[in-house]
Amino acid sequence: MRLLITGAGGQLGIDLVRCCATAGDDVIAPDRDDLDIADRDAVHGAVSSIRPDVVVNCAAWTAVDACEGDPDRALAHNGVAVRWLAESCDRAGARLVQISTDYVFDGSLDRPYTEWDHTAPQSVYGASKLAGEREASMLGSAATIVRTSWVCGQNGSNMVKTIMRLATQHSELTFVSDQVGHPTFTADLAPMIRRLAVERRSGVHHVTNQRPTSWYGFAREVVAAMGMDPDMVRPIATADLQPARPAARPANSVLDNTVLRVCGIPLLRDFGEPLRETVNALSQ
Repeated sequence: MRLLITGAGGQLGIDLVRCCATAGDDVIAPDRDDLDIADRDAVHGAVSSIRPDVVVNCAAWTAVDACEGDPDRALAHNGVAVRWLAESCDRAGARLVQISTDYVFDGSLDRPYTEWDHTAPQSVYGASKLAGEREASMLGSAATIVRTSWVCGQNGSNMVKTIMRLATQHSELTFVSDQVGHPTFTADLAPMIRRLAVERRSGVHHVTNQRPTSWYGFAREVVAAMGMDPDMVRPIATADLQPARPAARPANSVLDNTVLRVCGIPLLRDFGEPLRETVNALSQ
């Protein structure tokens, strides 16, 4: 399989490139400096020359709070850019795999979100990613949309690295206890993305590691995996955060992996296992 992976220098892109290369795929992996997906001519030129079987779009502007201050840039990179990818995939006969987010939901449900639940983003970032989903879906059965949440890994910046750094610098940490979701690790996410691409599965799929937790609970598990006392982590309500963050966060980000489950596809592991593996690797 010949793949073009955009945003290949990001934390998910790095693990996806490694996963696909290990499987024997022919992988073309430009990072943001090599291919700006907001540039229509560049996108069409790349896809027409590479002629991939699959384009996996890992590129996005994920600075959630910064997106609030520059909605045009967010929409250009997370929404309209996917239109250029969809156009070029349509011309080349390639499948488009678009990576999306739990932020497309408002977080108000009292149960996990399925793939068919109503979307109602509460932030510019979420709205721009939903726009990207809609642009990808214009390809019909040639598009796969993967919604995931709370992405972490050994590469790039993420909450595991942040918690580990803060735990070595402070005697007490505070994390919100009223935002709940599924931490998802790129080492597990990448093989599932590849499987969905290989099997040409269309439509929306929720793909996360299993077991919901709050950011407070997640921080405690990171600290415990470091061999430190998890009681150093204290809970705080989102409303009490100072200073308040510009972008609203969904209180409920738990994504039910309904499509994978009913199709008989094994779900990703409990997040505790890849969490411990990641902490151990980063501690070396």
